[in-house]
Amino acid sequence: MLEPAKGIILLGDGMGDWPVPELDGDTPIEAAVKPNLDRLAREGETGLLDPIAPGVRAGSDTAHLAILGFDPYRYYTGRGPFEALGIGMDVRRGDICFRVNFATVDADGKVLDRRAGRITEGTAELAAALDGLTHDGCTVLFKQSVAHRAALILRGPGLGANVTDADPHAEGVPPHEAHGADAASEKTAALVNWFVAESRRLLAPHPVNVARVKAGLPPANIALPRGAGGAPDLPTFAAKHGFTGALVVEVGLVKGIGRYLDMEVVDVPAATGDIHTDELAMARAVVDALTRHPFVLCNLKCPDVAGHDFNALQKVETVQKLDRLAGYLLAHTTNTYIAVAADHCTPVLVGDHTGEPVPLALWGPHTRVDRVAEYGERSCAAGSLQRVAGADLLPLLTSYMLRQEKFGA
Repeated sequence: MLEPAKGIILLGDGMGDWPVPELDGDTPIEAAVKPNLDRLAREGETGLLDPIAPGVRAGSDTAHLAILGFDPYRYYTGRGPFEALGIGMDVRRGDICFRVNFATVDADGKVLDRRAGRITEGTAELAAALDGLTHDGCTVLFKQSVAHRAALILRGPGLGANVTDADPHAEGVPPHEAHGADAASEKTAALVNWFVAESRRLLAPHPVNVARVKAGLPPANIALPRGAGGAPDLPTFAAKHGFTGALVVEVGLVKGIGRYLDMEVVDVPAATGDIHTDELAMARAVVDALTRHPFVLCNLKCPDVAGHDFNALQKVETVQKLDRLAGYLLAHTTNTYIAVAADHCTPVLVGDHTGEPVPLALWGPHTRVDRVAEYGERSCAAGSLQRVAGADLLPLLTSYMLRQEKFGA
């Protein structure tokens, strides 16, 4: 009798793409040198994955919820709570949480750079200038995350979460005025608008920004909240699936999802969330986590960064980083199934998420090998798995792992 196996879901964040003229009509995945990803496709089953549903522009949060087996239409309350918990903030019932970008605005208040030049230094000092502010009986809790990212918690009585974003999601325009859909949310919106104005007042003269301007760098002179939400009510991963799991991921957002699900969230100091991340350190962490859990999800963030930056050649490099990560897993695991995919597309021609399916390969000791020989958007479209929904990926994997309860007699 076969022993139950272990399983890995390996995601290239935003790795799916469109044909790129700069790459002679290939996608970045197709243009990359990727012997290990091709091996997973050649020796496994392949298809296309719709992270949520066909044509739906998935966020990283909703996509990861779906891929981990939790219906985002039922459980998703907004991005903010995951971001805040993911970076170690104390999220309480009644708190309203936001994801935040440090950004750059000009003298007229128009956004010049939504990511402040992808600032990587001084954000702790900037966050400290905003943390602990009070207004209208409410308290601001603010903490930096990776690079330009941060999280905001508004804590006080009578707040609602149905609030529009202050972040305009575009450059060349001023921040949006937040609005609420009900009285409690209008109170929150007023706090958001006050906070944005206060952040500009406090951050513009901050020594970190004075030094950045002198160095010719864009100042992080405003904080732009988005993705409001209250704490979601989620069952644990183990309660839903019958076994424990771990996450080896880089950004606070996905770490927060894991902490809500009571999964082990592995800290990898060398995982920086950008092109400089140490993919082999992440791979070693995955192998180590498999000694404690039968399942690990690993997300490499840098393909998404390259897509948002419209950088095709760098995105090719990130696919090759994922390939090296996959190669280490192939060499250092036994009796393990590996599913490789992306959580969404971030085409370099668009610079944002789109709703096309992403390539999927499912590899392991007893998969039913099909005729696909390469990993890529167009090659995997011919695979035996055909179109798979994100919520169906884990059941496919756990069936092969022999870790799934029978449905029926």
